Amino acid sequence: MAQGPVSGQYVLGIDLGTTSVKAVLLETKTNRVTDSQTRQTKADISSDTGIQAKEQDAGRIADALNECIAALPKYRLQGVIRIGVSGQMHGVVFWKAGKGCDWLRTGECHMFQPIDVSPLITWQDGRCTREFLSSLPLPDSHLSLATGFGCTTVFWYLKHRPDFLTPFTAAGTIQDYVVTMLCGQERPMMSVQNAASWGYFNTKANEWNEEILRKAGFPVRLLPRVVESGSIAGETSSEWHGVPVHTPVGVALGDCQCSVYSCMVEKTDAVLNISTSAQLTFALPPTFQPPQRPDPSSPLSYFPYFDGCYLAVAASLNGGNVLATFVGMLTEWIRELGLDINSSSIYTQSIQAALNQHRTDLLISPTIFGERHAPDYLGSASSISAANVSLGHMTRALCRGIVQNLLSMLPPRRLQESGVQRIMGSGNALSRNEVLKQEVEKAFPLPVVYGKDVDSAVGVVMILSDRI
Repeated sequence: MAQGPVSGQYVLGIDLGTTSVKAVLLETKTNRVTDSQTRQTKADISSDTGIQAKEQDAGRIADALNECIAALPKYRLQGVIRIGVSGQMHGVVFWKAGKGCDWLRTGECHMFQPIDVSPLITWQDGRCTREFLSSLPLPDSHLSLATGFGCTTVFWYLKHRPDFLTPFTAAGTIQDYVVTMLCGQERPMMSVQNAASWGYFNTKANEWNEEILRKAGFPVRLLPRVVESGSIAGETSSEWHGVPVHTPVGVALGDCQCSVYSCMVEKTDAVLNISTSAQLTFALPPTFQPPQRPDPSSPLSYFPYFDGCYLAVAASLNGGNVLATFVGMLTEWIRELGLDINSSSIYTQSIQAALNQHRTDLLISPTIFGERHAPDYLGSASSISAANVSLGHMTRALCRGIVQNLLSMLPPRRLQESGVQRIMGSGNALSRNEVLKQEVEKAFPLPVVYGKDVDSAVGVVMILSDRI
C-alpha cells in the first residue's frame, strides 16, 4: 500500500458486527470518510450447551479487526486523534480483569491477541427459555428481559454451569472488551446504551439493579462501571498498527444507536435498518420519559440514545438472517441432489427471479427466529397454490414478509402520528437487495431514501468527531 507523509487528523471508527468487522477513517477537517475496510469474522462456533446456543470465537473477531486496521493507510493511522467503537448489543464475553490479551509486535506495529477469554455469547443466543426467564427476579427497568441479554446469560450459567463463571472477573459486550484491551484498563467501562441492552439497568437512575441482583446471587463483580454514552473511556496503552499511543478511545456504543446517528438527517426521519436483524427506529422528543415498568408483550422498546434522549425501536430478530437461512436451505437441497452451486450464485439468481415476479399471493411469515416479545413465534407459509411455488414467488414473498413483520411491530400510522415524514433505508441486507427495496417502498406511505453511506462504523466516527 502506498505510503505518504503524516497529514491531517482522523477519527478511527470500528464496528464489531455479527458477521463482519468494519473500520473507517474520517478526516476531521473535511468531515469525509477517506478509507474503509471490512472483513468477515467467520467466528461462529458450536456450543455444547444446546442447539439454541449462539456463540462466537473472540479470537477470530480480534483477527478480523486487526486485519481491517492493518489494511488502512498507515500514514493516516498515524494521524488518528480519537477511536470510536460500536458493536452488536446484548451479548456477553468474559475475561480475567487486568489480563485478557497479549500485545504482540508484528514488523513495526503492535496488535493485541485475546488470551483466556470466553466465547462471545451473542444476542442471537436462545438458551434462556420462556420458563427460565419467568423464574428470574423482575428488573427495576423499563426494558424487558430476553434470551441473549448479558445478565440473563449470566443467570443461566449460575443455574446450569456455575463453575464456568469462576475463573472470570470481568465481563462486557465484545466492543467493551476491545476498548478495555486498547486502553489496558484493569476493569471495563460500559456506556448506558450497552448497559441497557444487558437488562437489569435503570436508565433514569443510570445504575445497575445491584440490590435485586445481589439478592438473587448474581456475581455483581462482573458488572462494568457505567458512563455516559459518547464519553471517553481512556487512552490507548500502546501503538496499534500505527495509531499513536495515548490516543483517546470513546466508551463502546451500541450498533443500533450508531447506525441511526449516521443517517438520521432530520428529527422527522425514521431509520429502517435491515442487516442480520432488522430495526425500525425514530427519535422521541427530549421530554419523553419511558414507562416505569417493562411490558414484555410490547414489540416496541425505548433505547437510550444520547444526552438523555431515547429512540423508539421495533427491533426484529428476523432480517437478513432469514434470507441467509433460505439461501442456505436451497444450497443444501441442491447439494443433496448431487449438484454444486455456490451460495452467492443462488442468492443472486433468487433475487433476479423475484425481480421478474412483480407480485405474488403467496404469504410467508418469516419469524423463524422468534421475536423478543414473542419468543415462541415460528415461521409459516399460507395461500400456497400450484401457481405460486416458483423461486420468484418464494423469494418475493419472503422479502415482503420481512418488511410486513417489522411493520406489524411499528405500523406506519404510528410513525405518521409521531411526526415522521421520511424513511431512511440502511443496512447491508437492504442495500444489496432490490426486491426488499421494492417491498419497503410498497409498504410505506412515506418517501424512502437510500444511498447514503450509513452504518455503525460511520456513525461512531461522526459521534466522536462532533464531540471534539
